[in-house]
Amino acid sequence: MLGLPAGTQVWLVAGATDMRCGFNGLSAKVQTAISQNPYNGHLFVFRGRRGDLLKVLWWTGDGLCLLAKRLERGRFIWPQADSGTVHLSQAQFSMLLEGIDWRAPTRTWQPQIGL
Repeated sequence: MLGLPAGTQVWLVAGATDMRCGFNGLSAKVQTAISQNPYNGHLFVFRGRRGDLLKVLWWTGDGLCLLAKRLERGRFIWPQADSGTVHLSQAQFSMLLEGIDWRAPTRTWQPQIGL
């Protein structure tokens, strides 16, 4: 997981994105498609059509970072909408990167009352 500064917001950009896009293409998509400033320090997360590749655009204060992650098995859970954004908490973002369904995570163990 990335060590994000306090107050950093994570935005999923809904729909499929052309994963050939780099810094300039993704920055333009942030500005035009979702009306945000790509240089505000927030993370903007894009997913490819197949669903196994993510790209994250992040301004760190002195330059843009473009991070990519590909799942070897499975797909990243993504909103059904074709446009707009979804705001995630940093914990949900961490689950997303691990390939976990961040929308409704369930605990694998429930405490039992011992008699």
